[in-house]
Amino acid sequence: MASSGEDTSNDDDMPPAAAAMAVGAHLLGFSDEILLHILSHVPSTDLVLNVRRTCRKLAVLCLDKSLTHTVLLQKDYEASEDKVKQLVKEIGREIQQLNMAGCYWLSGATIEHVARCRSLVKVNLSGCHLTSLRLSKMLSALQHLRSLAIDVSPGFDAGQLSGECKATLSRVRELKQTLYTPSYGVVPCCTSLEKLLLYFEILDRTREGAILSGQLMVGQSNVPHYQNLRVFYARLAPGYINQEVVRLYLAVLSDRTPENLHAFLISVPGSFAESGATKNLLDSMARNVALDALQLPKSWLNGSSLLQHMKFNNPFYFSFSRCTLSGGHLIQRVINGGKELRSLASLNLSGCVHCLSPDSLLRKAEDDIDSGILETLVASCRNLRHLNLSAAHHHSSEGPGRHLCQLLARLRHLRSLSLPVCSVADSAPRADRAPAQPAMHAVPRGFGKKVRIGVQSCPNPFSGQAGPQPSSVFWSLLKDVPFLERLELIGSNFSSAMPRNEPAIRNSLPPCSRAQNVGDSEVAAIGQLAFLRHLTLAQLPSILTGSGLVSIGLQCQQLQSLSLANLGMMGKVVYMSALSDMLKHCKRLKDLSFQAERPALNVVIFPLLHEGLTNVIRDVPMVHLDEITLFKSRVAEEPPNLWW
Repeated sequence: MASSGEDTSNDDDMPPAAAAMAVGAHLLGFSDEILLHILSHVPSTDLVLNVRRTCRKLAVLCLDKSLTHTVLLQKDYEASEDKVKQLVKEIGREIQQLNMAGCYWLSGATIEHVARCRSLVKVNLSGCHLTSLRLSKMLSALQHLRSLAIDVSPGFDAGQLSGECKATLSRVRELKQTLYTPSYGVVPCCTSLEKLLLYFEILDRTREGAILSGQLMVGQSNVPHYQNLRVFYARLAPGYINQEVVRLYLAVLSDRTPENLHAFLISVPGSFAESGATKNLLDSMARNVALDALQLPKSWLNGSSLLQHMKFNNPFYFSFSRCTLSGGHLIQRVINGGKELRSLASLNLSGCVHCLSPDSLLRKAEDDIDSGILETLVASCRNLRHLNLSAAHHHSSEGPGRHLCQLLARLRHLRSLSLPVCSVADSAPRADRAPAQPAMHAVPRGFGKKVRIGVQSCPNPFSGQAGPQPSSVFWSLLKDVPFLERLELIGSNFSSAMPRNEPAIRNSLPPCSRAQNVGDSEVAAIGQLAFLRHLTLAQLPSILTGSGLVSIGLQCQQLQSLSLANLGMMGKVVYMSALSDMLKHCKRLKDLSFQAERPALNVVIFPLLHEGLTNVIRDVPMVHLDEITLFKSRVAEEPPNLWW
């Protein structure tokens, strides 16, 4: 037997488990604060059911309140029914906030176990299977609940809700309700509502082809209570029924507008005609409330003097998407002639083709913008964090300091930005850059040195001490807003091949002449954004080798989602090798979407978008439906922190 002073350890003789523990000892040497931060990135099911059982120290830390008070199961596809039941059994009493949005694979019986989480204050069950009876049983046990998100599906019957359930709902202050059938859902029971979010996803026809009615089902005639309402938000999917049902919700608001209403937002694809009730509602709002957030259907604003009469307190969100709002009206009616709007955090001017021009009557789509209007906007809204200028031609005129990119560079607080491709082109061709060649001429011919298609052939812009830094206005803009987390460069004429909230278009219009000057070097400039998490690039015809993509992969190590559509000239895709190299460096990438033009497939796809798509959508979980329709602008799509 060896003496106590003799070292008999031998790494080669150690079993694998012991070796792993030896390595793990270094991790456990960190402070509790560091370990808690590390553990916060571990899925809750894995944390409680696996990590907690490894050693005594982790057994204690894994049950720390900072980890058990909020449990996120959204997109945790390894959270099986048994794991969820066991999780609730182990820490159910500690959970105060629970997000199970989109957990469509869990049965109603498993969802019902949420009733054991007696301390719940906030729960998100959107996309989960719940009948009226199961919902009633679950909510009856959650007396502390103040925030709720649910779906209302065909067969829902508010008459099956128990008295205890209605008592819980009467204390709920925040409700997010997704409607798949004409119904008030649980809104009439929520007498203390302060925030109401409504998502209308009702199809016009049943699976058998019968036309649905927008009238509420029997037993759904109870009137909602809006007297304490502060936030009203409604987002409609296409369809006449959705518009009919939202009018029923608005009719109650028009009778008596809540005095504390400070955010009123309605997002509607296409046109949505005003009714007598909506006109009364808008008139009442103009007289009685001062808003902080506003979004209205474009048909309500176009040609209307409504904005002149609206009162705003400390506005933080405006969306005028697709409106014919001129720059003159924007400055006069929204920004009060250039007064400071330091409170404004998010502004959506997507599709507002005249918003940077003094008058919308005489302007052509590709005329130069009035830089004075943009300068006034930037000076007044200096704290903007989210700005959307996509889906319009914003061409800058020549002149020092007058380019759109140079003016936007003053917005140092920007965190998300969406721009049309043509807006980042220099006003005039730069001397340090040859004009972009069409892709069909990108590969040299004759006796010159041969170039392999798809292989990076221009120097990495970040390798650089060999030459001067690029001098484009887009490069300078990104240098001045280094904390951008979301960036979108989308061609003004781009339309997605897989739209959901917009009509299908057979052919996209070609890019404008300015957009033809935006290529690999501009894309390479994006590599400056070390904090970038989400990137969308669509309709950039002058992408050739894709060297800019490699720069992004090397530098943007936080990138989590990447959407690419219609890069390069149609049928001349030569950047795939560079894209493959880029993806090797994107270690944190979770979502990747890629779309390339295939005109021959339109013969098959286009009819489906009009005929068969409805039946496909009916069976696709909503969370995945949104994932496969990524090619749209998402910057300032909703107010910040609308829901968790």
